[in-house]
Amino acid sequence: MRLVLIVPRFPRLSETFIASKFVGLVDAGWDVHIVCHQIALEEWDRMPSLAGRSELRKRVHAQWRHEPRWAAVLLWLPVLLMTVARAPRAVARYWRAVRPRFGWGAFKRFYMDATLIALGPDILHFEFGALAVEQTYLKEALDCALGVSFRGYDLNYAGLENPDHYAQLWAAVDAVHVLGLALWQTAVERGCPPDKPHALIPPAIDKELFAGGGLTRQMEGDNARALRILSVGRLEWVKGYEYALCAARELARNDVPFEYRIIGEGSYLESLAFARYEMGLESSVHFLGRQGQPAVIEQMKWADVFLQASVSEGFCNAVVEAQAMALPVVAADAGGLPENVADGRTGFVVPRRDAAALADKLALLAGDAALRHRMGVAGRERVENCFSLPQQIAAFERFYREMVTNRAY
Repeated sequence: MRLVLIVPRFPRLSETFIASKFVGLVDAGWDVHIVCHQIALEEWDRMPSLAGRSELRKRVHAQWRHEPRWAAVLLWLPVLLMTVARAPRAVARYWRAVRPRFGWGAFKRFYMDATLIALGPDILHFEFGALAVEQTYLKEALDCALGVSFRGYDLNYAGLENPDHYAQLWAAVDAVHVLGLALWQTAVERGCPPDKPHALIPPAIDKELFAGGGLTRQMEGDNARALRILSVGRLEWVKGYEYALCAARELARNDVPFEYRIIGEGSYLESLAFARYEMGLESSVHFLGRQGQPAVIEQMKWADVFLQASVSEGFCNAVVEAQAMALPVVAADAGGLPENVADGRTGFVVPRRDAAALADKLALLAGDAALRHRMGVAGRERVENCFSLPQQIAAFERFYREMVTNRAY
């Protein structure tokens, strides 16, 4: 059974979960391929799950070049001939389904879909819901099952101005994957039928990769030295960094010594750097920019506490990784974060946009190394019990087998 995953770009350092899923399913015996707009081979060896696995590159396919437009015009006929040579029956089926629906637009569709036609998937899975909009015709054109994942942004923001933004998708898709209960409830609110087959499969990580140093660090820490705070995530408004900076200012005002490091890049860097300056936090708050996974792990070994002040969140892989590294987490209650962090056991969950509450919990952890250690132990155990990669891969295997069995026509 051939499974094709659709993503915008592969690999991408901020989407290690896609690479882990891909590798895990291949290693479990699945015939998995990835189709994307752009292949970033320069990132391949920076991904621990892909490093040393060059044989998997043949399973990653880019769509035919479509910009500039003249390139697509020149390549259209060669692409047609090559696709017909590889999959003549699939091409015929595609044209029968697409030509009546799109008319002359079918020629453009064929060019964009040629890679998928040649692969002939049994299951086509869009890893982000926003990618699947206006692509549901592929289910009939390719005669395959259709699946989709929703990870946060695509439900919380995409298409909010249109109540029917996902109407066609809900009708056509055979099964929906979401990261947790909060996202499933949002999907239903946005029109997904409550009885639509679905699976709640949270993020998972390689617990051996994210291990070492955490518990030792917490045991060696004391209540006198500066608290080491870490955040990891793109510098965008959804991550709530302005509230994290306000919490840091509260710590400074209350004479709680700390150092706060932020890993990530994004459009909010300039405004956040200005806010840091206005708050007088330049000596204690540091922007480290974009970092590869090994560097992130090293920073997690350095830290005492992980801070996630998001105002909107799907589930957050970085918080899972922090718990695996025995870091207590202080998080806002956005989206799936209350499902991710066990409040009072592996960290604290406070109301979103509440900088004072964030600061209170950070100050509590700053003054209690024993509490940080207990929460670190509990966080590591939580990851081993709830967020391990083998568990996730087994869940996806069940999801895809049931999708084919229950396929909606």
